Amino acid sequence: MGLAVDDALTTPWISTERVHVLPTTDPTQGRVVWAPVKSLWFFFHLAVALFAAPFWVTWGSLAVFLALTAITICAGHSVGMHRLLIHRSFKCPKVLEYFLVWLGTLVGMAGPWGMIRAHDLRDWHQRQTVCPPHPSHGAGFWRDAWWQLHCEYRLEHPPEFRVLPDEDTPVYRWLNRTWMAQQVPLALVLLAFGGWAWVVWGVSVRVAVSLIGHWAVGHFAHRRGTQGWKIQGLPVQGFNIPRLGWLTFGENWHGNHHAFPHSARLGLDPGQADPGFAFIKFLERIGWAWDIQTPDSQPERAGLVRV
Repeated sequence: MGLAVDDALTTPWISTERVHVLPTTDPTQGRVVWAPVKSLWFFFHLAVALFAAPFWVTWGSLAVFLALTAITICAGHSVGMHRLLIHRSFKCPKVLEYFLVWLGTLVGMAGPWGMIRAHDLRDWHQRQTVCPPHPSHGAGFWRDAWWQLHCEYRLEHPPEFRVLPDEDTPVYRWLNRTWMAQQVPLALVLLAFGGWAWVVWGVSVRVAVSLIGHWAVGHFAHRRGTQGWKIQGLPVQGFNIPRLGWLTFGENWHGNHHAFPHSARLGLDPGQADPGFAFIKFLERIGWAWDIQTPDSQPERAGLVRV
């Protein structure tokens, strides 16, 4: 299975399971560059949300927007992409895994390999003794918004990224190639049942809001908030954003996640709502999830202290 969590998180130049450091790798020498496909994708959905949605709003379209946003963010992104595919914090049947990751693809950020790569390289950067401002969310509010939603950080001498064998499947290869096109079947279903109002709100408004929300949580969760734990020796810390558990399905407890990245449970203290973990426990009750990781499932990270 590779390196222990402590080793990977406390030795700056060491490889992780997917990020392999080369002799030439330098985590500090790079530049922020405009990513045209990513940027135009966001601009398109934002333009539809701003200029078309007000003229295509119905009670049904609002209900579709709320329902699909909740399903794709909670079951798809938080549970399928983040806790299952990226961190392997629980196990489930492969068919269910594919379905949850497909829901996560519908969020509109990237395909499965794109999400894994972006997440793991960002986390690898944040484990360094010096982390550039792009992967650390260290820029100001508006600059970080531009960087995260429209650009990418390109190292001059990057590490090598490799997906794991159980992620290199025909389904994931297909999803990774066609992640933008996955909106089309959904749009056709919405068009058939609710007309263009459902398409505008169920696809473009949902994607634009999801992308902005994902960036906003990441921005603030790396800059300010409450802390239950701190990782000594690292310049980038995670913070919890109180009172947003139900809105973010538990992803707001990012300080907890930094402390226990292997854990399927993100809301750890009393009152920290974690609907994503509640969904995983429901899957466990019906026999569709097992080997669920919690903070005490693995040794504590080196340098972890209670604040």
